[in-house]
Amino acid sequence: MYRLAFLLFFLLIRLANAQKVPNRKPAELRIPMTAQQWTYAPGQVEFIPSKEKGTTAMKIIKGPKSIVLNDVTFTNGTIEYDVELTGPGFPGINFRMDADQLNGENFYLRSFGKVTPDIRTTLQYASIVNGMSMWDLADEYQAGATMFEAGWNHVKLVISGRQMKAYVNDMSKPALIVPELESPALSGGISLSGAVNYANLVIRPDVTEGINPEAGYNLIDHDTRYLRNWLVSEAKPFPFGNEPVIGLQSTYAKAGPAQLPDSTTKWMPIKAEHRGIVNLSRHVARTKDEARTLAWLKTSIQSSKAQERVLHLGFSDEVWVFINGQFLYADKNYFGTPQQKFPSGRCTIENTTIRLPLKEGNNEILIGLANYFYGWGIVARLDDTVGIQLMN
Repeated sequence: MYRLAFLLFFLLIRLANAQKVPNRKPAELRIPMTAQQWTYAPGQVEFIPSKEKGTTAMKIIKGPKSIVLNDVTFTNGTIEYDVELTGPGFPGINFRMDADQLNGENFYLRSFGKVTPDIRTTLQYASIVNGMSMWDLADEYQAGATMFEAGWNHVKLVISGRQMKAYVNDMSKPALIVPELESPALSGGISLSGAVNYANLVIRPDVTEGINPEAGYNLIDHDTRYLRNWLVSEAKPFPFGNEPVIGLQSTYAKAGPAQLPDSTTKWMPIKAEHRGIVNLSRHVARTKDEARTLAWLKTSIQSSKAQERVLHLGFSDEVWVFINGQFLYADKNYFGTPQQKFPSGRCTIENTTIRLPLKEGNNEILIGLANYFYGWGIVARLDDTVGIQLMN
């Protein structure tokens, strides 16, 4: 009788403990490369046997839309896949994509012939915001890697909260570390793109190699030279051929006053993001085919005396800079043209420098910003802030 009671007690303890074990996510999802698993346009994809990989591969024949994985929502974890480059392009993976495919994260390779690890533009991370890739506002998130022009390449992404490590072929060392993923979407779908072959897609939910989910350390967080607080106007169509009237003067004639924002202009506060970028793309939805658009940004600088400072300015794609109502500077940064700024038409603090004549007291900086191509924004930093107070 005592033995029976003991066994019943033991079984009850086991049952109680079993009920306390939470429902665990599967340790590994091996995604079949079959038609039933994916959503795509007719004629966009073929599923072919791969003798080298010993499995079925997905052959993407044409774009431009991504191939969407069905019935999988990804938040954190590890994603691995093999990719065989079959021609020039930007093969990559989107993850945490929202339902309308307008916001998410993108990691991709650049496939344009033979590369070596010292070529910095071999791979890139870029957020997708309002349907637009922010690659031209994310110059910091490029890196080199060993990539095989012929044969298969292995990619592993480890994502935890706001951080990501990306490995390409060499699994002992990440090719790229992203300290702060920038899409507003924290969970969502997965899709593949590029005219390449994919195989062996494996997802391990919540396997994050101990990466802290909080954003990593930001080197410029405490740099007081960045102009971080601005006001932005409403954006308006600005067809090519149009230019703001800037009120230039000469010895012989006067063009008239500049046509700048006035008392009727509506302004909205906008702050620089963690890399110092003032990203208008988050506030104005655009498409790649949409015409040129113009918005105005303004901020103020209090100076303890009349002095000249140097303004380091990055921008995409065109700027017109004014100080205290007077025209100061205009420039263009068109990717892929002779007018593109270093580095390669991307928006970085290295794009240009402007001598900024400050008077004693308040100085208003006004920038007209036009864009027609991908990410839209500026980054601005003074050479020094002695005797300077920036707008809060």
